[in-house]
Amino acid sequence: MALDTKEARRKRHRRIRKTVSGTQERPRMSVFRSLNNISVQVINDVDGRTLAAASTMDKDIKETQKYGGNTKAAGLVGKKIAEKALEKGIKKVAFDRGGYIYHGRVKALAEAAREAGLEF
Repeated sequence: MALDTKEARRKRHRRIRKTVSGTQERPRMSVFRSLNNISVQVINDVDGRTLAAASTMDKDIKETQKYGGNTKAAGLVGKKIAEKALEKGIKKVAFDRGGYIYHGRVKALAEAAREAGLEF
C-alpha cells in the first residue's frame, strides 16, 4: 500500500527525531512547511519548551511579503529566527528539517539562519 505524501513525511520525521533532540546547550530548530507559509521553532526537548519562534504569519514579515510560500519569505524567516535565538544567547542549534527535503524553502531558511549567525 502506497503512503500519501503527508504520511510519508511524518514517517521520515519520526525517523529523524530518533537521533535529533534539543538540549539546553544545543536546542533543536524545527521547520514546518505548509503550502502557503513556513514556520520554525527553537525547542529545548529536555524541558519541552519553545525558546524562540518565527513564521511568515508574523506581523512584520507579513507586512513586507505578500505571499509566504516562496524562498524569499523563507529567507526572511531564517534571518528572523537567528536574530531571536542570538538575543536569547543561543548560538548553536540542531537542525530538524521535519521530514522535508533539504531543498527550496527549507534550504533558503537554513542558509539565511547560518548567514545571520546560527551554527548548525
